Amino acid sequence: MAEKEESSAAGEETKLKKELERVVKMILEEDDYGIHITIQAIRILSCLSALKLKKPIDLEMDDTVLSEKFKCPLSGEIMGDPVVLASGQTYDRPHIQKWLNEGNLTCPLSEQVLSHSILTPNCLVRELISHWCKKRGIALPKSYQDIDGETITEFDRIYLNSLLEKISSSLSDQKEAAKELRRLTKTTPSYRAVFCEFTNAISRLLSPLSESKVESDPDLQEDLITTILNLSIHGNNKKLVAENPVVIPLLIESLKFGTMETRRNAAAALFSLSALDSNKFIIGNSSAPAPLLELLREGHTLAMIDAASAIFSLCMVSENRAKFTEIGAVKVILQKIKDGILVDELLGILVLLSTQHNAIDELGELDTLRCLLQIIRDSSSERTKENCIVILYNVCSNNLTLLMVIRSEEIEKRTLGELADTGTTRARRKASGILAKMHKAFPALHTD
Repeated sequence: MAEKEESSAAGEETKLKKELERVVKMILEEDDYGIHITIQAIRILSCLSALKLKKPIDLEMDDTVLSEKFKCPLSGEIMGDPVVLASGQTYDRPHIQKWLNEGNLTCPLSEQVLSHSILTPNCLVRELISHWCKKRGIALPKSYQDIDGETITEFDRIYLNSLLEKISSSLSDQKEAAKELRRLTKTTPSYRAVFCEFTNAISRLLSPLSESKVESDPDLQEDLITTILNLSIHGNNKKLVAENPVVIPLLIESLKFGTMETRRNAAAALFSLSALDSNKFIIGNSSAPAPLLELLREGHTLAMIDAASAIFSLCMVSENRAKFTEIGAVKVILQKIKDGILVDELLGILVLLSTQHNAIDELGELDTLRCLLQIIRDSSSERTKENCIVILYNVCSNNLTLLMVIRSEEIEKRTLGELADTGTTRARRKASGILAKMHKAFPALHTD
């Protein structure tokens, strides 16, 4: 009898394994597999687990069993923000965070001593809970993200400081610590918030890099520069980071040397830091404009977007507009626009640069005027049309020769007349302003 039961169990196990193999293959090979496939895999694994424990098997896994798996071991309630503890156990964030805040350094279930108290979001369980609740018309549990404020335990502070200490150790320790700091400052806002509270935290973080050998270990450089980007996102860090004497020079070197990910993240960090007006001057007075423009000119799509964002933000300050004009920004940007690259983003920069006298001379070339008029006719974006007409207004308003060129275009195509009727408030105002100047300069013009 026992042998028969054992044989039956073995046969059932083989059947389950084959079914699991089929489901896992679907997950690995199909990009658009549904959430039901994931649930099916979990059910099979649960059945295998029950088989090993010699418990009754239920392939359908009723709602009661499944809902139990979605409950936090501490609260007994369906989890709203499931996170994984260092022990590998999943808990609802507010309840395990409370446990840690009380000074506990062990896993509540396994009683394992924790190597750290970082809470990693369990995205799979969150998605499964969401799917399960929606399918049954059950309200989703309130997520921890809805609760104001995030806390960091003393244990987390100790862990963070230990990572900073490893940064000054061997190369292997530096690389391991840098990768972990990059991850923490990306996924956990509280780590970004407290990082600069540590003594000389930024200088310690960047100590493995120097301007002379910034790209000596590309992976380490990428992790450290990306950590600076992550830290710069926190509002209270922007001033501290930008005013640290080593940060801007290393970001500038990283714009020029390193992996493409490093270069674009350096540009993104400058953009983030430039949100603070005082930092716009700090960055503008450094040698950052030239490598930012070069990164834009080179043509890597994602890098161009980050570089363009940084340039636009810096050009909100008149002094920086003059600097970018002097180093040839107008020529580079115009060529990108004529090539159909990042047209909307780059027109925004040209609007700012078109207030500079030197830029007006460059923008006044005939093919540039015709290009801008063509964009107005072809674009479906009201913002794009508005930017084009603002540039034309700044460039042509006091130049009779250029007004004559637009006059010829207007007689044939009535580009400005239509924009004056249908554009945004600002676009209508600028288009009407150019038309008024044209009528005054050339009374015989009729475009109706």
